[in-house]
Amino acid sequence: MADGLTKSAARNIFYGGSLFFFLVFAGLTAHTHWYMVNVSTDSEGLTESVELGKHVWERNMCINCHSIMGEGAYFAPELGNVWERYGGHENPEAARAGINAWIRAQPLGVEGRRQMPAYDFSDEEMNGLIDFLEWTDGIDDQNWPPHPAG
Repeated sequence: MADGLTKSAARNIFYGGSLFFFLVFAGLTAHTHWYMVNVSTDSEGLTESVELGKHVWERNMCINCHSIMGEGAYFAPELGNVWERYGGHENPEAARAGINAWIRAQPLGVEGRRQMPAYDFSDEEMNGLIDFLEWTDGIDDQNWPPHPAG
């Protein structure tokens, strides 16, 4: 029996391992694509208002302070579950009014707290932003954030 690998055995291990990991990678990629397209994204809920809200989110660079589903800055609270925190599943109108009032009341001017800037959103922009936050709450985020307070 040989003490080490022969050149052909090493080559076969390399090619076999490369093929194996390529197939695993391709399978995981296909699984992720299937999961993201068919399970987690509510494409039917993507209304024009949700699209407008996403544009408001991007235009005002909310992600520079807030995170949404773990992406963004951690200066301000996570907003992926803000709809749930305001009780939107039980009372959508109260949640809508609460989020609207909170954003319009900024900055609060409380000493020693971080301040959210004032935004002069039109009613259409505000409704779109709230619809976007509601739509985001409906995405299967695999229990993110781990704490309900965001």
